[in-house]
Amino acid sequence: MGTKKYYLFCDLKDDEKLITEYKAYHKKVWPEIIKSIKDSGIINMEIYNNGNRLFMIMEVNETFSFQKKAEMDANNPKVQEWETLMWNYQQKVPMASEDEKWLLLDRIFKL
Repeated sequence: MGTKKYYLFCDLKDDEKLITEYKAYHKKVWPEIIKSIKDSGIINMEIYNNGNRLFMIMEVNETFSFQKKAEMDANNPKVQEWETLMWNYQQKVPMASEDEKWLLLDRIFKL
């Protein structure tokens, strides 16, 4: 059973009050959201922050696919409620399409 890692980024609205609220939500992520993350094949997820930039590391098992996760999320009302709430804090990065929040990063160097 191999695992794979993905690295993504997203921006928050550049407002200290909103950034503080966003961080508070992530100290107590709803249990339904944690379950949906695990059920999709994600075995570890970390989010880092500096200013209004977010950086995510996802470690997934072989059952994970972004398409499967998107389908699961679309059919989960609690995930949709969470995503709608989080969009109050997040903003589209300039190179993203209208339906993209988190963008994948390409590795350009490894030691």
